Amino acid sequence: MNLTQAPVLDTTNLILRGPEERDIEPMIAFLLDQDRAAGFGASPNRGDAWRWFALNVGHWHIHGYGYFTIEIRETGQPAGICGIWNPEGWPEPEIGWVVFEGFEGRGIAYEAATRARQYAYEDLGLKTLTSNIVPGNTRSVALAERLGAGFERSYKNIHMGDEMLYRHPGPAEVLA
Repeated sequence: MNLTQAPVLDTTNLILRGPEERDIEPMIAFLLDQDRAAGFGASPNRGDAWRWFALNVGHWHIHGYGYFTIEIRETGQPAGICGIWNPEGWPEPEIGWVVFEGFEGRGIAYEAATRARQYAYEDLGLKTLTSNIVPGNTRSVALAERLGAGFERSYKNIHMGDEMLYRHPGPAEVLA
């Protein structure tokens, strides 16, 4: 059951779609893993993780965008989330990503983020995007840089503490 009005975005290997009920358990499992989800908002208990999932559903309804579920086209498995995030207290819309355990190192986050950024610029009309990364998350820094984003500044995220803000190239550079 589709819980949002999110479009379905296709890539060569992936389907990016709105959150569905079948995504609750994989997302909760990710958020309960304190080490893996530390830079993303790890939850100390199942109830808080469930509320994070509901927050994403609500984010779609309030903003008209949010985190897509990344689905492997060939198998239908949920492999992570990627999308545009801008809850209360964020400095501006950001593109964020995470892949679940067992899906790292396959280019999934890059493929998903490239398509989500295209959606943000072409369909949502956004003129700029950031990626907000906690210090020490070298994999996300490497991906942001691979996407052409550059370090702009450090700031204090009201939920995550110290973060580094990476600025992505705008629509003129990305969609040219």
